[in-house]
Order: sequence, then C-alpha cells, then structure tokens
Amino acid sequence: MRKDKKQVIGEEISDDSIKLFLDVEPADDTPPSLHKLVKAYRGLRIDDFEKFLTFFKAAGYDLDAKDAQGQDFIALIQDQRLAEPYVEAVKAAKA
Repeated sequence: MRKDKKQVIGEEISDDSIKLFLDVEPADDTPPSLHKLVKAYRGLRIDDFEKFLTFFKAAGYDLDAKDAQGQDFIALIQDQRLAEPYVEAVKAAKA
C-alpha cells in the first residue's frame, strides 16, 4: 500500500448506501429478490446486511425467492465458509 493511502477497515456505511443494493437487477432469469439478496450478501458486512434485510422486507421483496433449480438464498450460500451469520439473519427476518 502506498504511504499516502490510509487503510480503511470497518468504515460505517450509510443507510442510503445500503439501500442501493435494492436497485440492482439481474441480467438473466434470476428472480429480482434472490439477486438482490445475493448481491447484498457479497457486498455487505453482517451488521449492514441485517439493516439491508429490514429495507428489503419493507420494500416488499421475497425472502423465499427461488432460482430455476428451486434453490432459495439459504440453499445457495449455506456451504460457504462465512455464510452462517447471514443464514441466521435471513432466518430471523423470516420469523
């Protein structure tokens, strides 16, 4: 890293920045709700993902959306090493 660059870890993300993940649309036949969840999972830390889920539900998106193979968000990510807190967050949001 260059000496004039400061490494930023854990910087707060604004609610407006989190809500931008609601704007992403799939380029294929993936259901929009599922696509938005996957993009948010890949781009947000768990605390921000939990906030995202609140906005996601308020906007009327479906936490149970499935792809063409019948897999929902949890099925798609559950075998990934760091997925557990995200899976738990989605389960809590469904309750």
